[in-house]
Amino acid sequence: MKLRQLLTLIVLAAVAIPPSATAAPGLLLGVDDDSLKWAARPAPLLNAYAELGLGAVRVALDWQPGQLVPSGSDRVEINRVAAASTRIRIVLAVAGPADQPPLDPASRSAYCGYVANLLRRMPSVRDVAIWMEPNSSVFWRPQAGAPAAYEALLATCWDVLHAARPGVNVIASSAPHAKPAEWYAALGAAYRASGRTLPIFDTVGHNAYPQSSSEAPDAPHAKGPIDEGDLGRLLGALSAAFAGTAQPLPGHDGVSVWYLEDGFQSTPPPGLGGYSGTENERHPVSEEEQAALLSAAVRLAYCQPDVGAFFNFELRDDPSLSGWQSGLLRADWTLKPAYTAYLDAIRAAVTGAISCAPR
Repeated sequence: MKLRQLLTLIVLAAVAIPPSATAAPGLLLGVDDDSLKWAARPAPLLNAYAELGLGAVRVALDWQPGQLVPSGSDRVEINRVAAASTRIRIVLAVAGPADQPPLDPASRSAYCGYVANLLRRMPSVRDVAIWMEPNSSVFWRPQAGAPAAYEALLATCWDVLHAARPGVNVIASSAPHAKPAEWYAALGAAYRASGRTLPIFDTVGHNAYPQSSSEAPDAPHAKGPIDEGDLGRLLGALSAAFAGTAQPLPGHDGVSVWYLEDGFQSTPPPGLGGYSGTENERHPVSEEEQAALLSAAVRLAYCQPDVGAFFNFELRDDPSLSGWQSGLLRADWTLKPAYTAYLDAIRAAVTGAISCAPR
């Protein structure tokens, strides 16, 4: 089913199903979906978001070293996201080349100024993630000195963005499998050494992927990775890093943990077209198992103290099997069981129908 056909499906479904309420208050439920910035005709996507009842969509935007204002094709993408932000809450994630992160005052000023310019072009947007997984060498190199450099970037952006947009939500970012506890310890040490008397973030953005797609969302890990089942260790690391400082902890002054990315990769049905390449996941699950795992992950996030949001990565499967197949839609835009599971989970979260009693 192509994108245009998906719009027809959604319109027909809306006739039979009462409109979904937005996922609020309580747990904010969204998806990560960069296709919004590429879609010349975004109506099918916006209708899909509405049918699901999504509370937000996270879109990643690129920054180039030294860049102060959008240029060229960037402006087209930004205008599309700005237009969509009047229909759906947009969370921006702005990052640049992994080998050229902002390491000095000039580059930090350029990056934060660029993000401030984005906010000026997008009056409806108030949520911005600063970089992406800076504790991972995939997104920030070198890792030597990275915690102190990222702390300085957060501090600069917090000041610049709060001046540009009072009430902005500055979101820190971290990866689950790149020693996040050690990362936050070093980040807190840099913050304390700086002598800063203002916060550096308003929300803790943590990607909470499991060790493999077949692992249960609530699986605990005594050390190493911090996934969704390790919230206690994450909160403990944050407390050790920032307790007694001007940086509020989750549960205080509106600060919470947002799972900005989570997802379970499924195996495409036999004979289904639209996919190519070699699978990168050691333990992909069936589409039915993905749906069950996603439902369990939402329930867990809903019931966890100090967790404010959960985003599924992504709306649609990557057609390349070397990418991610954790979407709610297949590569050909047909609905996976996860689509209905997420829709049901969002409605249950909105109505308070999710039970947090032990099972």
